[in-house]
Amino acid sequence: MASLIELAGLDWPVPDYSTLCRRQARIPVQIPYRRSDQPLNLLIDSTGIRFRGDGEWLSRKHGVTRRREWRKVHLAMDTATGDIRAVEFTSSRQDDSPFVGETIPRIVSCPSSLPELLSQIPVGEEIETVTADGAYDTRRCHAAILEHSAEPIIPIRRNGQVWKPDCSAAISRNEILRATRCLGRSIWKKWTGYHARSRVEAQMNRLKLFGERTMSRDPNRQTAEIQIRIAIMNRCSALGRAEIEAIA
Repeated sequence: MASLIELAGLDWPVPDYSTLCRRQARIPVQIPYRRSDQPLNLLIDSTGIRFRGDGEWLSRKHGVTRRREWRKVHLAMDTATGDIRAVEFTSSRQDDSPFVGETIPRIVSCPSSLPELLSQIPVGEEIETVTADGAYDTRRCHAAILEHSAEPIIPIRRNGQVWKPDCSAAISRNEILRATRCLGRSIWKKWTGYHARSRVEAQMNRLKLFGERTMSRDPNRQTAEIQIRIAIMNRCSALGRAEIEAIA
């Protein structure tokens, strides 16, 4: 960096690596996004980002030498623009269900993060639907969605039963269960447009193209690093994207 600044004929000081690391923990990252004229249709999902431990190739070849550590990234995507509208960064131990004898935690969806994601949407912006997988089939998630006057598109868990209709969240969830039993899970997913959730899974893949792990180990710096990735992704989406048309 000092060489490039010198070639540009500028007399700017270049901060060292330690200074950049300290500043990264306090940097306010503004994530740009586009707003459409229509109400929001949000797609929600989560993935794991490793920040410590061996890589996949080394683990397969020599075995896991020490416990690997992960963080969870939770995203809420706008289907109209393809931009990420909300992001949460939590510990991998939250709502994890590791297999017996497994040293690597299984990264699953974190339903407790959904209310925090919805709270990041501006108050005056209308949310029409919120689509998530069956891990979000909880009272807290359904209640948070209804508080924003939105419609939940969440498949009922395989062993899901009718809830006691003592609140609006339970009544709404029972309607989904009744429709699923009447139409079948496959037809219900097509009818509600649930399969659009694959688009947020594609965003997870884009996020990991920046790297399967974070460079930082401090939680605050990790959060800033992930937010910078999201900001770059939204900027690239604003430049243009392919228009897909079905061919008869």
